[in-house]
Amino acid sequence: MNLYMLPLVIGAPQIILIVVVVLLLFGGKKIPELMRGLGSGIKEFKDASREDDKKDDKKEKE
Repeated sequence: MNLYMLPLVIGAPQIILIVVVVLLLFGGKKIPELMRGLGSGIKEFKDASREDDKKDDKKEKE
């Protein structure tokens, strides 16, 4: 592995540090709300991309 890529490798200590920082910044009560919002945003994005795929399929059939 290249030495320049070494800081980009994420291991267990880095993940634990990230979780602790997020808990300190947002608190335990706010995190479920943030995750719900993130999940609904991802769901909307997937639904929109599926609709675009369906529109493209209909155009190709015509």
